[in-house]
Order: sequence, then C-alpha cells, then structure tokens
Amino acid sequence: MTNFLIQCRKRWQLFLFLIPAVAYILVFAYYPMLGVQIAFKDFTPGAGIWGSPWVGLKHFQKFFHSYQFSRVILNTIRLSFYGLLVNTPLAICMSLAINAVRNIRFKKTIQTITYMPHFISVVVLVGMITQMLNPVMGIYGTIYQLLGGSGYPKDILTQTGAFPHLYVWSGTWQNLGWSTIIYIAALSNVDLELHEAAEIEGATRLQRIRYIDFPTLLPTASIMLVLNAGSIMNVGFEKVFLMQNSTNLALSEVISTYVYKVGMSAGGTQFSYASAIGLFNSIVNCIILVVVNAFSRKIDNGVSLF
Repeated sequence: MTNFLIQCRKRWQLFLFLIPAVAYILVFAYYPMLGVQIAFKDFTPGAGIWGSPWVGLKHFQKFFHSYQFSRVILNTIRLSFYGLLVNTPLAICMSLAINAVRNIRFKKTIQTITYMPHFISVVVLVGMITQMLNPVMGIYGTIYQLLGGSGYPKDILTQTGAFPHLYVWSGTWQNLGWSTIIYIAALSNVDLELHEAAEIEGATRLQRIRYIDFPTLLPTASIMLVLNAGSIMNVGFEKVFLMQNSTNLALSEVISTYVYKVGMSAGGTQFSYASAIGLFNSIVNCIILVVVNAFSRKIDNGVSLF
C-alpha cells in the first residue's frame, strides 16, 4: 500500500487522466446497481426504490416455480451454445484462410466484403430475412417454384424448429467477418522466419497452418471463449424479439424477451419480478465466467482473464 501511494505521488499527473474514466464508470455503471435492490422488494413507484418494503427472495422463488423457468433457460442456453459452437470454429477457419491469401488486394477485398454485413442494423437484417423467406414474394418461394414445386412452400418463419437455425446462421452471416479481426491480428504476430524455415524443410501449406498458425491462435481463442462464456445467458434481445411470433414462441422465448414482457406488462406492477429474473441471469453469467476462466487457466498453460 505504501509503495502504491509513493507511485501515486510520483506520477500524479498520469492518475489525473483516470479521473474522467473512473467517474464515468462510477456514475453510469455502478451507481445504477443500487436499483437492483428492487429485486428483493415489492417495488411501487409511489414509495420509490428506497421506500418500498423488503420481501426477501419472494420474486426469485416465483420465477423458479414458474412454468416459464425451464423453457426460457433452455432456450437461452440452446441459442448461446449453438451460436458459440458454430461461430468460433468458423471464425478461426476463416481467419486462417484469409491469412493464407498472398494477393494483398484480393485479401483486402475479401475482408471488406465480409465486414460489411456487420454494419447492417438488426431491424434491417430481420426485414431482409422476412422478405427473402417469404413463400409468395421472396427468393425462397421463387426458388421453390423454379425447382418444380407446386403452389407455395411452407412459411419457414412460422416453423418452430427453424427458429434456432435462422437466428444463429443469420448472425453468422452478419458477424463472421467481423469476428475474424482479432484472430487475424493474432496471426500477424507469427514470425515469418518460422514459415520460411518450414518451407525450407518441405512443409506444405496445410502443415504450416497446423503447426505454426493454429497454435498461435489458441491463446486468443481461449480468451475469446472465456469472454463469450460470460454472456452465455445474454442472448441479444432485439433480434430475438423481432423474429418472434406466436408460432415459434416455444423456442424463441429467452430470458431477455421474457424480462421485457414481464417488466412492461401488467401496468408496470412487476418491475421487482423482472429485476429478480435479470439479477438471477447476471449471477449465473458471473458464475459461468469464473468457472470457464479457471478451467482455461488449468488446461491452457495459465491463459485466462484473471
């Protein structure tokens, strides 16, 4: 502690730069956390956050005994793991493929084309999906008829089982290029002399990728896995909500959409219940993050966030 104070005194000018960032985090990140106490209260707008009566774990127990509990938890975990299992390997493979391209102009063109979908808003993306998969006017219906189908095909958007696939693979199309940025940056640290030495020894392109490039990506992949593990229970709200309809609700109702519906329904009288669900979600995310971080530290030579 003494050394810390001595360092602060010597470099007080540098610590001044931290003041705005620390103040911003305290005001906009930590101060609002005081409001989470309504998860343990029967919140009423008239009494306010501090004046509402304490009820303990009443709202948590209500959620645990709700028929929606298992459904929203399973749907959330299903979408998260599905996306993680698809996107992580594809991002690694794509970054290795882009890194192997010799022609710089072609390489930049591929990167630009794959990055562009990331900047499409979620609303526009869901609109594109809706238009393309329209069985009457969309590309899907047109291709079906060109292949000899009679009448119109089934509406995929109303098929319950199709929702997870549409959600995950549309996200893959939109963000795959963007996800490769960090892996390509990691590959830029590979010493070119290693590749030259391997070429002299007669290693093929695939062998160099396997024994030089791929091991370089593993620490970065471990860190990304730990980061993603911390948000496994946080499936994006906007896209799921926009793609939801009454026919796919059995697989599309996730925690974020359920919290929104609970919090905004019943005339705003279930804020405490919605807060309890959100707090439970955050606690589970935190536990998963700690466990995966510890697991990563053990199996990957100490690669972890903390």
